[in-house]
Amino acid sequence: MAIRILVVDDASFIRDMIKKQLRDRIPSVDIFDAVDGNRALATLKSHPIDLILSDWEMPNMSGEELLANIRNQPQYERLPFIMISSRGDRSHIIRAIELGVSDYLTKPFTAEELLKKVVKQLKRIGKQWQDTRQPAATQGIAFSSVDVLTGKPSETSEAPPASAPTQSVNHKGRAQLRLSNNRIFACVIREMSLQLIHCLVPRGEGLPGIFDQVVVDIELSPDEFARVNGYIHAIQASEARPDAKSVKILVRLVDNDAEKFDALSRYIAKL
Repeated sequence: MAIRILVVDDASFIRDMIKKQLRDRIPSVDIFDAVDGNRALATLKSHPIDLILSDWEMPNMSGEELLANIRNQPQYERLPFIMISSRGDRSHIIRAIELGVSDYLTKPFTAEELLKKVVKQLKRIGKQWQDTRQPAATQGIAFSSVDVLTGKPSETSEAPPASAPTQSVNHKGRAQLRLSNNRIFACVIREMSLQLIHCLVPRGEGLPGIFDQVVVDIELSPDEFARVNGYIHAIQASEARPDAKSVKILVRLVDNDAEKFDALSRYIAKL
């Protein structure tokens, strides 16, 4: 039996990103979407839904109003409802709990965080499945130094470090890392999520160290860049050999700027 999930958000790129992440990991999932609470209620009347993922801030009818409306209807009292919001302060979470939310997800979030909460709520209502696909964390994202030139992974690519995100968007992209000492490193983005970026950087003198603060200039288009703050989370050789000509650098993003988050979300959703 298919699992039916309703995604509610006024931003189409956010809906598309969430739908892709769910379809990548949940077999035979049926996903419905709505741009606000009013459309969500209309969908509920015409389709049986197993779980709702809803943004808090929406026009016409907010996620808060949608949740209150649903919990006032006896047939939906136990329907799993996960609230998504960029506002993770305690007062908002308490308010959501008072309204009867099942769980709360703060933006930005990783695909793994999303899936973990979805699985928990589906299990609560007896909806389970066997995920036979290989988790993204075990898929090769380490590439040999020749990939900087060819743009293709080598057959000897090794597994990523254990700290790598378990689900994100694989793609090629260009960026540069800017350190506080004004050193700049051009890099190729090999994997990216809203919280982590895996870069391939040519080996050389003066490489950054663990926990060094860095600004990542991500080329969104030939005329647009996103400048995001972060720090170096991990560094690893790109190949299991002492003469490797490049290194893999994992950058954890710490920027909470809403405009930057929206720009990165649109960028990832297009890939």
